Amino acid sequence: MNCIEIIDFLASYIDGELPPETVAEFERHLAVCPSCVAYLETYRETIRAARFASAQKDDLVDDAPEELIAAIVAAARAK
Repeated sequence: MNCIEIIDFLASYIDGELPPETVAEFERHLAVCPSCVAYLETYRETIRAARFASAQKDDLVDDAPEELIAAIVAAARAK
């Protein structure tokens, strides 16, 4: 397995959807390729950040008070 193939398998690897023999081959490559290890960690961090952002979005209020919006706009224009 090479670096290009690793990229093709990332989502399935993280989701635990690869057959055991493919996981073993994937992990053999990771054992000798620090670039792919770094890429995998970046990929995982992106997923975590997206999940966090999605969770935060659910906490937002749909309708912000007009006064708040006006104050933010005024502050931005004052800069």
